[in-house]
Amino acid sequence: MAKRQVYLDNAATTQIAPEVLEAMMPYLTEKYGNANSLHSKGIEAKEALEKSRAAIAKSIGAMPEEIVFTSGGTEANNLAIKGTAFANPGKKSIITTRIEHGCVLNACKWLRQKGCNIAYLDVDRGGFVSADDLKKAITKDTLLFSCVHGNNEIGTLQNLEELGKICGEKGIYFHTDAVQSYAKTELNVKKQNLDLVSLSAHKIHGPKGIGALYVRKGIKITPLLHGGGGESVLIRGTENVAGIVGFAKASSVISRNDIERMSRLRDYFIGEIKKRVENIKLNGAEEKRLCNNINISFSGVDGESLGAYLDIAGIETSARSACSSHSSEPSHVLAAIGDSPKEIKGAVRISLSKYTTREEIDYVLNVLPDLVKKLRKAPR
Repeated sequence: MAKRQVYLDNAATTQIAPEVLEAMMPYLTEKYGNANSLHSKGIEAKEALEKSRAAIAKSIGAMPEEIVFTSGGTEANNLAIKGTAFANPGKKSIITTRIEHGCVLNACKWLRQKGCNIAYLDVDRGGFVSADDLKKAITKDTLLFSCVHGNNEIGTLQNLEELGKICGEKGIYFHTDAVQSYAKTELNVKKQNLDLVSLSAHKIHGPKGIGALYVRKGIKITPLLHGGGGESVLIRGTENVAGIVGFAKASSVISRNDIERMSRLRDYFIGEIKKRVENIKLNGAEEKRLCNNINISFSGVDGESLGAYLDIAGIETSARSACSSHSSEPSHVLAAIGDSPKEIKGAVRISLSKYTTREEIDYVLNVLPDLVKKLRKAPR
């Protein structure tokens, strides 16, 4: 009898949706043209690319020409931050937060080595950025504020509209990493006063290796790569047409009903685990939270050990973000919200998808309490 498998690491990546794969297949087989070629197959590929660009633009209230395709969220974040810094050398200050994805923090660290001033905003226990702190941090030399929308570890959703209004009034660029939040909550570049937005397909049941950056028309930005041609002046190389088509299809895979159902499953799990296991702590906001994110610290337990035992039981979770899973350093996100070293060590992230079922959640709820008890009794 096959071991039961319950995949609950959807913040790391998601199962590709059948309809996404179906949309991609023609561009992996008979419609394999280069979108820069001028013959029939090239034109066919170009038309598919532009149709996909328009679909993704529409999903966030943008214009098609404001969407630049990238290899994923990491490239989009680097292009947004480094590209604006290179293009605006007169502005030497960038503001970000202490709970950003590692690629944002590392891009800022690299720019600091090149002479930029980087200011880091603290967050409260829920993981929220203070609007007042942002106002105080902005100076005449500030170019950009980069702030994650839905945090990849704790799920907290920032108030983009409030933060974007401040950036607009102060005349600085506002970039958000929306890789985790895109298609799972409202994202509208006009309403939320966004200048730059990073997106990725594989968090929303699309293919890996494709993402996008929204760049508001008129923003000065320098490309990171230089080549012979490609999708725009910002990105060089042959376009991943199949991936782009899949990305566009994935942008509509998660429905409002799916979001509501994931939210109910999230809340059900949190409520039940609090009843069944003592001395636990929910990390991140209780309400303004990604519909699919659960992050809990289990007192007296090593989160990685708990994850290993869950894996043996066929339940796949994570102790931190996938990009930092091999690091021995404690989570900078949990440290930023004030968790103690023991709370950080005992954290487990569970992330749902549109395919997660109540039956799977009940299975986890039946297995998890006994594993926690076992680890708490184990000699240390």
